[in-house]
Amino acid sequence: MKSRLLWALVALNVFLLVVLVARSTTPNTAMAQTARPSDYLMIPGEITGGSGEVVYIVDMTNGVLGGLTWDDSRRELSAMPPLDLSRFLESPNRGGRR
Repeated sequence: MKSRLLWALVALNVFLLVVLVARSTTPNTAMAQTARPSDYLMIPGEITGGSGEVVYIVDMTNGVLGGLTWDDSRRELSAMPPLDLSRFLESPNRGGRR
């Protein structure tokens, strides 16, 4: 019985030694993310004629404007539908004429 226990402990120690050597000899390289998340710009503001405030969120990579407001009566966040900023930022004078 003692012989079996001794060999089981030897086998366990050999296994743990192999795992330790394998972990310490392989390079620990970090992989950079290829697709990075968008850059966001958050701007606090007030709602004209209302009692609440709004946080405007601009997605700089995709050119989208969104917003969040806190509704105290319902105790929840309300989100406005996203707006495509490229439509609003286009110049009405195309072709360089003024």
